[in-house]
Amino acid sequence: MMFYVLLSACLLAGLGVALAAFYRPDRRRRLLRVLAGLVAVAALWLLAFPPRHTVSVARSEAILLTPGYQPDTLRTLLRRLGPATRVWFYAPDSGAAVPTVAVAVARLGALAEQRPALRYLHLLGAGLPAAVVPELDSIRLLWHTPPAPAGFQAAAWNRRLELGQPLVVEGRYRAAAPGPVWVRLQAAGATHDSVQLPGGSGRFQLRYTPKAAGRLVATVSAGPLRRLLTAEPVPAEVLPTRPLRVLLLAATPSFELKFLRNHLAARQHAVAWRTGISRGLTQTEFSNQPATDLSRLTPALLARYDVVVADAAALGGLAGPEAQAVHTAQRTAGLGLVVLAETTTPPRSLGGATTMRVLPQPATDRPQRLAWPATKAVVPATLQLSAPARLLVGIANPARAVVAAQRLGVGTVVVSVLPETYPWVLQNETATYAAYWSRLLSAAARPETAATEWMALEPWPRAGLPVALQLAGGAASATRPALVSNAAGGPLGRLALRQDALLPEWSTATYWPTQSGWQQLQRPGLPAQWLYIFGAQDWQAAEQLRRASALLQPAGIAAASTPAQQQIAWPAGWFVALFVLAAGFLWLEEKL
Repeated sequence: MMFYVLLSACLLAGLGVALAAFYRPDRRRRLLRVLAGLVAVAALWLLAFPPRHTVSVARSEAILLTPGYQPDTLRTLLRRLGPATRVWFYAPDSGAAVPTVAVAVARLGALAEQRPALRYLHLLGAGLPAAVVPELDSIRLLWHTPPAPAGFQAAAWNRRLELGQPLVVEGRYRAAAPGPVWVRLQAAGATHDSVQLPGGSGRFQLRYTPKAAGRLVATVSAGPLRRLLTAEPVPAEVLPTRPLRVLLLAATPSFELKFLRNHLAARQHAVAWRTGISRGLTQTEFSNQPATDLSRLTPALLARYDVVVADAAALGGLAGPEAQAVHTAQRTAGLGLVVLAETTTPPRSLGGATTMRVLPQPATDRPQRLAWPATKAVVPATLQLSAPARLLVGIANPARAVVAAQRLGVGTVVVSVLPETYPWVLQNETATYAAYWSRLLSAAARPETAATEWMALEPWPRAGLPVALQLAGGAASATRPALVSNAAGGPLGRLALRQDALLPEWSTATYWPTQSGWQQLQRPGLPAQWLYIFGAQDWQAAEQLRRASALLQPAGIAAASTPAQQQIAWPAGWFVALFVLAAGFLWLEEKL
């Protein structure tokens, strides 16, 4: 509305000025007076609604260096952006060496405070930890990634495992030059597993079963047969074996279950054994628990146990109410079930509606080598698996499953077709026997009540860089601080926990470690947990690739190479000057 009001006023003013000048008695300079009047009116209109034009606006850009940057890339950027471009070097550790061309900065948030107009930050080198990137706020990060480094490109392993379970290290390696490379897993001064990469690059999987509970720092290394190219630490926390309550069911006396009973009893597990003697007659034995009535399996009896281990004949010979009780406890109460199957075991005897099927093998008494553990066993049959069943143990050649697990309801069913594992004990392979049964029982055991657990959101926490920690569980005391101490028990600091608004059982904290090695996280009233802080030189290649996948913005880099186009208004001073000139001419001409 105001637009039309001003337009009408300007048109009327212009018409009035033109008519007044035209009908003036003095006819000299009539045309100039008309033009000057119209120009004055037009200047007033342009003051209210100035015209706009497109200009190229230079961005406010700077450069941030991180360790491993390429000087050639820096020189190229300075030629394009100008020699006066500000150059910083990210150095959270005050002792870091800073290049002469840069100024050290320990906190990224200080960049926006020092340069409010900063909008684009060119990043060179190995990149930034994900935890500090949010400090940049609205500053856009443009990462000029260096060439892909050689070495371990990725790695993952189970950082907390139960004693008897294997430490499994999986990853990807790339050598700087083609040629065969051996990747090895070493612990306690010995090489426990290795794999050859013929072309020098590829994926690998290594296994090692620790012999004792506690903290362990293994090493994964790579290089030709007699030369080492790189080595990285593999820390893990080996937890003591969880005490289980196990019920053994056998249709007839069995050496397999007898040895298993003795093995479990020696490790302080609560064991009850029921075996058939003759028709309608059973024998029971108990270890590490008081005697109880096992003549009939009831829901109340099964609730006392975490796992039922039964041969297929015993499971198939259960009376209807007993079979129903086992089935209900397994599906609704989380009872674990380990079935020792035979070549003639029908699918209905494999613990319910499993997708596993027994496939008889050609008759042979010759043991076959297992893919894990590293031993041999007689394999009269294999298992045919369909989703969601998963393999636990298989034979090496050809690769087939001999032990598998499947979740049914709340509980898990484990099926094994290895009829005899007790010969491993007779052959002095006790560790192999313990690892095998620990894997089966842990996979099948009744789920534990959720406990508190610390999780580091950074795969390789480093000294001098922030580490985002998450605590699952224990929300009732979320206001109580957590304590951090070193391996000797010396205090390192406190953690201020922040409770998650959507998940009250989760709390988060940011920790700035000052030294590498094992550190203990302890919250009052809750179990302690260990966290390993890596050194500055550990897993650099893998960390650089991880940062690249998380931070790289190719579209942003392309946009930064072209200037921005922006519509801006002409300065009002031009139109003020035009009005003054026109009005001044009219005044002066009137006086003359």
